[in-house]
Amino acid sequence: MKAVLCKEFGPAESLVLEDVASPVVKKNEVLLDVHAAGVNFPDTLIIEGKYQFKPPFPFSPGGEAAGVISEVGEKISHLKVGDRVMALTGWGSFAEQVAVPGYNVLPIPSSMDFNTAAAFSMTYGTSMHALKQRANLQPGETLLVLGASGGVGLAAVEIGKAMGARVIAAASSAEKLAVAKAAGADELINYNETSLKDEIKRLTDGQGADVIYDPVGGDLFDQAVRAIAWNGRLLVVGFASGRIPELPVNLALLKGASVVGVFWGSFAQRQPQDNAANFQQLFGWFAEGKLKPLVSQVYPLSNAAQAINDLGQRKAVGKVVVQVR
Repeated sequence: MKAVLCKEFGPAESLVLEDVASPVVKKNEVLLDVHAAGVNFPDTLIIEGKYQFKPPFPFSPGGEAAGVISEVGEKISHLKVGDRVMALTGWGSFAEQVAVPGYNVLPIPSSMDFNTAAAFSMTYGTSMHALKQRANLQPGETLLVLGASGGVGLAAVEIGKAMGARVIAAASSAEKLAVAKAAGADELINYNETSLKDEIKRLTDGQGADVIYDPVGGDLFDQAVRAIAWNGRLLVVGFASGRIPELPVNLALLKGASVVGVFWGSFAQRQPQDNAANFQQLFGWFAEGKLKPLVSQVYPLSNAAQAINDLGQRKAVGKVVVQVR
């Protein structure tokens, strides 16, 4: 099979496309014929040795995939050969085949194509877990989404609306905010043109945002935490800005606020029944047309390095997908 390989830590340009042996399936795994793979921010980190997991060389990046099961391990009973599925792989999806533990695989709705499915699991799984289990977002609350035109950001906008929240979308350009508006955002903040903190307070009559969804970190975290509501929850999702911020804890004390970590991958493994319930709700909203995943760019497997670079340089809106078949 063909696979994009990382043979040493470095930039995306150092990745190579080669023929390698197909994976050997363990008893608790399935073999997936990959049709499409989602590109995510961890892919930019894992190839440079900056992610919390460091696979042995050589490895393929790609943390999520969609395709058809071609082989099933003997301990797997809930999946079968021929099933159309999405899978959380951690790495390995930028290849024609990948072996995946059965608990990380979900059947996809018949109405969902492979490119959409490859763009769905990580972004919507993360945002659903963040807003439901971690933030306990309630109807009528105000949700602020930073980086609102990115994959997880757009998912948070849509899910927030589906849960009945008033959604304020924040992004770095008018073009990106237009994408968030189309996804259902009620209010928009261009944080390259105005003070994020001041705009949050203006749009909430000085009360602040009840829930802040932050996949960006850096300076935006510093501003947002100063405009959080009483009993607010600030969700730490990621650090796309490149800087992990530090919190003056007196700010949490003064607002009775919580700073809450979001690690969906670990949640999915530790609480698989809760994760499955989340996805049943997500698939229901998808069927109702409340969730409309935006795949803005599709790259061939041979151009996976460019896909990673475009995402890392924050050129993409919505989701970027590598099409394998």
